[in-house]
Amino acid sequence: MTPIKVAVYGALGKVGREVVNAVCRDPETKLVGAVDINLTQDSLLLPDGSGKVPLTSDLNALLASQKPDVLVDFSLAKAAVNAARTAIKHKVHLVSGTTGLSQAELDEIDRLAKENGVGVVSASNFALGAVVMMHLAKIAAKYFDYAEIIELHHHLKADAPSGTALTTARSMAKARGRPFLVPSDKDTTLKSRGEQVEGVALHSVRLPGLLAHQEVLFGIAGQTLSIRHDTISRECYMPGVLLAVKQVHNYKGLVLGLAPLLGLE
Repeated sequence: MTPIKVAVYGALGKVGREVVNAVCRDPETKLVGAVDINLTQDSLLLPDGSGKVPLTSDLNALLASQKPDVLVDFSLAKAAVNAARTAIKHKVHLVSGTTGLSQAELDEIDRLAKENGVGVVSASNFALGAVVMMHLAKIAAKYFDYAEIIELHHHLKADAPSGTALTTARSMAKARGRPFLVPSDKDTTLKSRGEQVEGVALHSVRLPGLLAHQEVLFGIAGQTLSIRHDTISRECYMPGVLLAVKQVHNYKGLVLGLAPLLGLE
């Protein structure tokens, strides 16, 4: 079986480096190039010592020269849209873990991907445990009237609340068929009650020493239910990334989240 040729956008970032390592370790994938704006050299040594691949800040040139099958993007939102446009123009499938894109931007990516026969998998969280957590939260949402989410991340995370928390709250309300109830004895304008999304209060914690954690709390008369996922290291994202890399060619257009790839939708 011919390995899937992969290029990594944002390859020198913390998650990007993990992607590089994971792609190089998997016999079904092959790293053929890397892109990052913070360049100190024109090539990237492979972590297994087997050689090196081109490293550049010019995504267009890299895709033209290396012709990867899949581009994996873990950059910033302001760069991700242009990266998606460029990849799709080259008919390269895209796996993106970049959050913060607007609905209009996601719609554009979906349209361009369908027009060019390209698959795009965009997920706010590639940890398989987090995907299962969100799936379980959707199931529980049908049976509880009240819910809140506490998400905890490292102090350098740029956005709050997290993309995972927003996705979880919206999918819970969709599964329930209506927003959750807001406690009547609370003033929902108070900042201490968290950001309200579909009746779910989202609470963000940012501290050094944390990586990525989320707890979904449900309440109904006389009982509560808690569903929690904890990320210990960034390695946890790699099985999900590799799953997407290996399956993205089966789709045309935009797929949001890993649930469809895991048969959870």
